[in-house]
Amino acid sequence: MIIVVCGPTAVGKTKLSVMLAKKYNGIIINSDAVQVYRKMDIASAKVTEEEKEGVKHYLLDIKDYDEDYSIYDYQKDARKIIDENKDKTIIMVGGSGLYQKAALYDYKLDEESEELNTFDELSNDELYELVLKKYPETDVHKNNRKRLIRLLNKKSTNNEKSKLLYDDVVFIGLTTNREKLYDLINRRVDKMVSDGLIDEAKYFYNLNRNCKSLKTTIGYKELFKYFDGDLTLDEALELIKKNSRHYAKRQYTWFNHQVPTIWVETDYNNFNNTFNSVLKIIENKKN
Repeated sequence: MIIVVCGPTAVGKTKLSVMLAKKYNGIIINSDAVQVYRKMDIASAKVTEEEKEGVKHYLLDIKDYDEDYSIYDYQKDARKIIDENKDKTIIMVGGSGLYQKAALYDYKLDEESEELNTFDELSNDELYELVLKKYPETDVHKNNRKRLIRLLNKKSTNNEKSKLLYDDVVFIGLTTNREKLYDLINRRVDKMVSDGLIDEAKYFYNLNRNCKSLKTTIGYKELFKYFDGDLTLDEALELIKKNSRHYAKRQYTWFNHQVPTIWVETDYNNFNNTFNSVLKIIENKKN
Protein backbone atom coordinates (compact mmCIF):
# COMPACT_ATOMS: atom_id res chain seq x y z
CA MET A 1 0.00 0.00 0.00
CA ILE A 2 1.11 3.57 -0.69
CA ILE A 3 0.12 6.19 1.87
CA VAL A 4 0.62 9.78 0.73
CA VAL A 5 0.91 12.27 3.58
CA CYS A 6 0.30 15.71 2.13
CA GLY A 7 -0.96 19.15 3.03
CA PRO A 8 0.39 22.64 3.68
CA THR A 9 3.72 23.51 5.21
CA ALA A 10 4.14 23.27 9.02
CA VAL A 11 1.01 21.16 9.59
CA GLY A 12 2.68 18.01 11.00
CA LYS A 13 3.38 15.78 8.00
CA THR A 14 6.83 14.63 9.10
CA LYS A 15 5.65 13.39 12.49
CA LEU A 16 2.70 11.51 11.00
CA SER A 17 4.82 9.87 8.30
CA VAL A 18 7.28 8.46 10.84
CA MET A 19 4.48 7.17 13.07
CA LEU A 20 2.87 5.43 10.09
CA ALA A 21 6.15 3.91 8.94
CA LYS A 22 6.77 2.50 12.41
CA LYS A 23 3.21 1.19 12.66
CA TYR A 24 3.35 -0.64 9.32
CA ASN A 25 7.08 -1.37 9.24
CA GLY A 26 7.30 0.74 6.11
CA ILE A 27 9.66 3.08 4.32
CA ILE A 28 9.39 6.79 3.58
CA ILE A 29 9.90 8.52 0.24
CA ASN A 30 10.48 12.25 0.40
CA SER A 31 8.33 14.33 -1.93
CA ASP A 32 9.56 17.80 -1.02
CA ALA A 33 11.29 19.55 -3.91
CA VAL A 34 13.88 21.28 -1.72
CA GLN A 35 14.76 18.39 0.60
CA VAL A 36 16.39 16.46 -2.25
CA TYR A 37 19.31 18.90 -1.94
CA ARG A 38 22.15 18.40 0.53
CA LYS A 39 22.74 21.02 3.24
CA MET A 40 19.51 22.89 2.40
CA ASP A 41 18.24 21.72 5.76
CA ILE A 42 16.81 24.50 7.87
CA ALA A 43 15.00 26.37 5.09
CA SER A 44 13.26 23.17 3.97
CA ALA A 45 12.45 21.98 7.51
CA LYS A 46 14.18 18.75 6.56
CA VAL A 47 13.57 15.76 8.81
CA THR A 48 16.44 15.31 11.27
CA GLU A 49 18.14 12.03 12.12
CA GLU A 50 16.46 12.14 15.52
CA GLU A 51 13.03 12.67 13.95
CA LYS A 52 13.54 9.73 11.58
CA GLU A 53 13.57 7.35 14.57
CA GLY A 54 15.49 4.79 12.54
CA VAL A 55 12.99 4.70 9.66
CA LYS A 56 14.54 4.38 6.20
CA HIS A 57 14.05 7.56 4.15
CA TYR A 58 14.57 7.80 0.39
CA LEU A 59 15.24 10.75 -1.94
CA LEU A 60 16.66 12.98 0.76
CA ASP A 61 20.05 14.65 0.30
CA ILE A 62 20.65 13.10 -3.11
CA LYS A 63 21.83 16.19 -5.00
CA ASP A 64 24.14 19.14 -4.47
CA TYR A 65 22.54 22.58 -4.61
CA ASP A 66 23.83 23.29 -8.14
CA GLU A 67 22.84 19.97 -9.71
CA ASP A 68 19.79 19.79 -11.93
CA TYR A 69 16.95 17.66 -10.61
CA SER A 70 13.69 17.88 -12.51
CA ILE A 71 10.29 16.43 -11.87
CA TYR A 72 11.13 13.93 -14.62
CA ASP A 73 14.12 12.76 -12.56
CA TYR A 74 11.95 12.48 -9.48
CA GLN A 75 9.35 10.48 -11.35
CA LYS A 76 11.93 7.92 -12.44
CA ASP A 77 13.60 7.69 -9.04
CA ALA A 78 10.40 7.41 -7.02
CA ARG A 79 8.88 4.75 -9.28
CA LYS A 80 12.07 2.71 -9.08
CA ILE A 81 11.92 2.76 -5.27
CA ILE A 82 8.24 1.84 -5.31
CA ASP A 83 8.89 -1.09 -7.67
CA GLU A 84 11.76 -2.33 -5.50
CA ASN A 85 9.64 -2.22 -2.33
CA LYS A 86 6.33 -3.67 -3.47
CA ASP A 87 6.23 -5.94 -0.44
CA LYS A 88 6.36 -2.98 1.97
CA THR A 89 4.08 -0.17 3.03
CA ILE A 90 5.35 2.98 1.38
CA ILE A 91 4.74 6.39 2.89
CA MET A 92 5.30 9.31 0.53
CA VAL A 93 5.51 12.58 2.43
CA GLY A 94 5.96 16.19 1.42
CA GLY A 95 4.30 19.35 0.27
CA SER A 96 5.29 19.18 -3.40
CA GLY A 97 2.09 17.72 -4.78
CA LEU A 98 3.27 17.68 -8.36
CA TYR A 99 6.10 15.33 -7.38
CA GLN A 100 3.56 12.96 -5.86
CA LYS A 101 1.26 13.11 -8.86
CA ALA A 102 4.12 12.61 -11.32
CA ALA A 103 5.27 9.51 -9.44
CA LEU A 104 1.91 7.86 -8.83
CA TYR A 105 -0.14 8.80 -11.88
CA ASP A 106 0.24 8.12 -15.57
CA TYR A 107 1.81 11.53 -15.79
CA LYS A 108 3.56 12.06 -19.12
CA LEU A 109 6.93 13.76 -18.94
CA ASP A 110 10.17 13.65 -20.85
CA GLU A 111 13.68 14.89 -20.30
CA GLU A 112 12.92 18.11 -22.10
CA SER A 113 9.93 18.98 -19.91
CA GLU A 114 9.99 22.11 -17.82
CA GLU A 115 11.09 21.75 -14.20
CA LEU A 116 7.65 22.33 -12.75
CA ASN A 117 8.59 21.79 -9.13
CA THR A 118 9.78 25.35 -8.57
CA PHE A 119 6.60 27.16 -9.59
CA ASP A 120 4.67 26.61 -6.34
CA GLU A 121 7.24 28.68 -4.48
CA LEU A 122 7.26 31.59 -6.93
CA SER A 123 5.13 34.67 -6.45
CA ASN A 124 2.88 35.97 -9.23
CA ASP A 125 5.39 38.73 -9.95
CA GLU A 126 8.21 36.20 -10.31
CA LEU A 127 6.11 33.97 -12.55
CA TYR A 128 5.18 36.98 -14.68
CA GLU A 129 8.85 37.89 -15.13
CA LEU A 130 9.57 34.36 -16.37
CA VAL A 131 6.65 34.49 -18.79
CA LEU A 132 7.81 37.83 -20.18
CA LYS A 133 11.22 36.37 -20.91
CA LYS A 134 9.62 33.48 -22.79
CA TYR A 135 6.72 35.42 -24.37
CA PRO A 136 7.61 39.14 -24.44
CA GLU A 137 4.35 40.05 -26.21
CA THR A 138 2.05 38.22 -23.78
CA ASP A 139 -1.17 39.92 -22.75
CA VAL A 140 -1.71 37.71 -19.69
CA HIS A 141 -2.27 39.64 -16.47
CA LYS A 142 0.30 38.95 -13.78
CA ASN A 143 -2.44 37.92 -11.33
CA ASN A 144 -3.72 35.19 -13.65
CA ARG A 145 -1.49 32.61 -11.97
CA LYS A 146 -3.09 29.58 -13.59
CA ARG A 147 -2.50 30.87 -17.11
CA LEU A 148 1.04 32.01 -16.30
CA ILE A 149 1.94 28.49 -15.18
CA ARG A 150 0.23 27.01 -18.22
CA LEU A 151 2.38 29.16 -20.48
CA LEU A 152 5.56 28.20 -18.68
CA ASN A 153 4.64 24.53 -19.02
CA LYS A 154 3.54 24.75 -22.62
CA LYS A 155 5.91 21.98 -23.74
CA SER A 156 4.51 19.53 -21.21
CA THR A 157 1.82 17.01 -22.08
CA ASN A 158 -1.66 17.72 -20.71
CA ASN A 159 -1.95 15.56 -17.60
CA GLU A 160 -5.27 16.74 -16.20
CA LYS A 161 -6.94 13.36 -16.76
CA SER A 162 -4.04 11.09 -15.87
CA LYS A 163 -4.81 7.86 -14.00
CA LEU A 164 -3.29 6.26 -10.93
CA LEU A 165 -0.69 3.61 -11.76
CA TYR A 166 -1.04 1.76 -8.45
CA ASP A 167 -4.08 0.07 -6.93
CA ASP A 168 -3.70 0.75 -3.22
CA VAL A 169 -3.04 4.46 -2.80
CA VAL A 170 -4.58 6.76 -0.21
CA PHE A 171 -3.97 10.51 0.07
CA ILE A 172 -4.08 11.78 3.65
CA GLY A 173 -4.00 15.55 4.01
CA LEU A 174 -3.36 17.11 7.39
CA THR A 175 -5.16 20.37 8.00
CA THR A 176 -6.00 22.93 10.65
CA ASN A 177 -7.81 26.24 10.75
CA ARG A 178 -6.15 29.13 8.96
CA GLU A 179 -5.41 31.16 12.11
CA LYS A 180 -3.67 28.18 13.71
CA LEU A 181 -1.75 27.33 10.55
CA TYR A 182 -0.48 30.87 10.12
CA ASP A 183 0.62 30.93 13.74
CA LEU A 184 2.46 27.63 13.22
CA ILE A 185 4.17 29.01 10.13
CA ASN A 186 5.24 32.19 11.90
CA ARG A 187 6.61 30.28 14.86
CA ARG A 188 8.37 27.82 12.57
CA VAL A 189 10.19 30.69 10.83
CA ASP A 190 11.24 32.06 14.22
CA LYS A 191 12.61 28.63 15.16
CA MET A 192 14.42 28.35 11.83
CA VAL A 193 16.17 31.63 12.59
CA SER A 194 17.18 30.43 16.06
CA ASP A 195 18.41 27.16 14.50
CA GLY A 196 20.73 29.02 12.11
CA LEU A 197 18.72 29.87 8.99
CA ILE A 198 20.58 33.14 8.40
CA ASP A 199 23.98 31.42 8.48
CA GLU A 200 22.68 28.66 6.19
CA ALA A 201 21.38 31.21 3.69
CA LYS A 202 24.64 33.19 3.87
CA TYR A 203 26.61 30.02 3.12
CA PHE A 204 24.70 29.45 -0.10
CA TYR A 205 24.64 33.16 -0.97
CA ASN A 206 28.42 33.17 -0.92
CA LEU A 207 28.58 30.01 -3.03
CA ASN A 208 26.24 31.03 -5.85
CA ARG A 209 23.36 33.38 -5.13
CA ASN A 210 22.02 33.04 -8.69
CA CYS A 211 21.64 29.26 -8.65
CA LYS A 212 18.03 28.37 -9.49
CA SER A 213 17.54 25.91 -6.62
CA LEU A 214 18.58 28.64 -4.19
CA LYS A 215 16.96 31.79 -5.50
CA THR A 216 13.50 30.18 -5.63
CA THR A 217 13.62 28.66 -2.14
CA ILE A 218 11.54 30.41 0.50
CA GLY A 219 13.89 31.39 3.30
CA TYR A 220 16.85 31.95 1.00
CA LYS A 221 15.44 34.28 -1.64
CA GLU A 222 14.22 36.77 0.99
CA LEU A 223 17.47 36.69 2.95
CA PHE A 224 19.44 37.12 -0.26
CA LYS A 225 17.67 40.48 -0.62
CA TYR A 226 18.77 41.31 2.92
CA PHE A 227 22.36 40.39 2.07
CA ASP A 228 22.10 42.57 -1.05
CA GLY A 229 21.00 45.49 1.12
CA ASP A 230 17.55 45.72 -0.44
CA LEU A 231 15.71 44.73 2.77
CA THR A 232 16.32 45.04 6.48
CA LEU A 233 16.58 41.78 8.40
CA ASP A 234 13.16 42.32 9.97
CA GLU A 235 11.65 42.98 6.54
CA ALA A 236 13.24 39.82 5.14
CA LEU A 237 11.95 37.67 7.99
CA GLU A 238 8.44 39.09 7.67
CA LEU A 239 8.60 38.38 3.94
CA ILE A 240 9.59 34.76 4.63
CA LYS A 241 6.51 34.39 6.83
CA LYS A 242 4.28 36.07 4.25
CA ASN A 243 5.58 33.94 1.38
CA SER A 244 5.25 30.78 3.48
CA ARG A 245 1.62 31.62 4.25
CA HIS A 246 0.89 32.24 0.57
CA TYR A 247 2.61 28.97 -0.32
CA ALA A 248 0.39 27.13 2.17
CA LYS A 249 -2.71 28.60 0.51
CA ARG A 250 -1.51 27.42 -2.89
CA GLN A 251 -0.82 23.96 -1.47
CA TYR A 252 -4.40 23.71 -0.20
CA THR A 253 -5.73 24.67 -3.60
CA TRP A 254 -3.54 22.13 -5.37
CA PHE A 255 -4.34 19.16 -3.12
CA ASN A 256 -8.05 19.99 -3.20
CA HIS A 257 -8.22 19.93 -6.98
CA GLN A 258 -5.52 17.58 -8.22
CA VAL A 259 -5.70 14.44 -6.05
CA PRO A 260 -8.45 12.72 -3.98
CA THR A 261 -7.24 14.01 -0.64
CA ILE A 262 -8.92 12.87 2.57
CA TRP A 263 -8.44 15.69 5.05
CA VAL A 264 -7.80 15.05 8.73
CA GLU A 265 -7.82 17.78 11.36
CA THR A 266 -4.55 17.86 13.28
CA ASP A 267 -4.95 17.68 17.06
CA TYR A 268 -1.88 19.49 18.35
CA ASN A 269 -2.83 18.87 21.97
CA ASN A 270 -2.89 15.11 21.46
CA PHE A 271 -1.37 14.03 18.15
CA ASN A 272 -2.36 10.41 18.86
CA ASN A 273 -5.94 11.44 18.10
CA THR A 274 -4.82 12.54 14.65
CA PHE A 275 -2.85 9.34 14.18
CA ASN A 276 -5.80 7.16 15.17
CA SER A 277 -8.11 9.02 12.78
CA VAL A 278 -5.65 8.37 9.96
CA LEU A 279 -5.36 4.69 10.89
CA LYS A 280 -9.14 4.29 10.57
CA ILE A 281 -9.04 5.74 7.07
CA ILE A 282 -6.20 3.44 6.04
CA GLU A 283 -7.82 0.32 7.46
CA ASN A 284 -11.12 1.16 5.73
CA LYS A 285 -9.20 1.60 2.49
CA LYS A 286 -7.60 -1.82 2.94
CA ASN A 287 -10.96 -3.47 3.56
